[in-house]
Amino acid sequence: MSDSELEVLDGQQRITSIGRFITGKFAIQDDNGMQQYFSGLAEDKQKKVLQTKLLVYECEGTETEIKEWFKTINIAGVPLNEQELLNAIYSGEFVTLAKAEFSNSQNANIQKWSAYVKGNANRQDFLERALQWVSKNEVSKYMSEHRHENNITELKNYFNSVIDWVSAVFTDVESEMCGLEWGRLYELYHKTSYNPNEVSEKVQELYADSYIKNRKGVFEYILGGCEDTKLLNIRIFDDAIKKSVYAKQKKEAEAKGISNCPLCAIGNNSNKTKIWLLKDMDADHVTPWSKGGATSKENCEMLCKTHNRGKGNK
Repeated sequence: MSDSELEVLDGQQRITSIGRFITGKFAIQDDNGMQQYFSGLAEDKQKKVLQTKLLVYECEGTETEIKEWFKTINIAGVPLNEQELLNAIYSGEFVTLAKAEFSNSQNANIQKWSAYVKGNANRQDFLERALQWVSKNEVSKYMSEHRHENNITELKNYFNSVIDWVSAVFTDVESEMCGLEWGRLYELYHKTSYNPNEVSEKVQELYADSYIKNRKGVFEYILGGCEDTKLLNIRIFDDAIKKSVYAKQKKEAEAKGISNCPLCAIGNNSNKTKIWLLKDMDADHVTPWSKGGATSKENCEMLCKTHNRGKGNK
């Protein structure tokens, strides 16, 4: 900054509050429980406020040193998160404007954002997410590059684009949507066309499926064309089913002189007649779950681990 200007490292909120009180932006409660604006105070009390001196330390240092100072200054309070530290390091007009938008708990958009972004405005969580999305997770670099700009148009537009895209694709707001990597998903899929009605039906269908253990994965699964079932963490076969099916396959395989892994049995290598131990096999759906197959004894087969890993549609 110039010789006539200083950046506030710590205490900006307190300084701003004093200024806002003096200029009549809010009232305080007096000893009798009455709301008092500055202009309504007795003259001697106004004078006392205006003449009170604030202790200010001026210091110079590198950005790394500033970060450490800020940690030291705040060590007795609530532990600072990374975004609060970055706000101090890159303080200036850009951070001030960004905080006014994303760290203002009175912002009417907070309720909408909270459906998709987890956190608290006062702890800079919405600002952090907006910066992560627009910078592709290079927040420090982005803040450094934009530090002295007097507008946050790009930051606001990108954040709103992500939020608007999510809410347009998924018309039903589910609790599991909060905190997902929407910035990454936006980059991957925002150019893909989706039918909101079909998406809604698919979400409800998957939510009603008792075999799905990870509902948070439903949204990326749908965006990706319903292909990557690993996102859903489909309920696996329990040990009782595995042991029962293993025993049946082993008995039948020994009687026929073939491998108890159905895929090894039709192969041409030395495993064609191998009887695998239970610990060397995995349970798999005969009819894939994605094609309506149930996680049941009747739809279970035991495969050697090599063949099980090789199956693509589980």
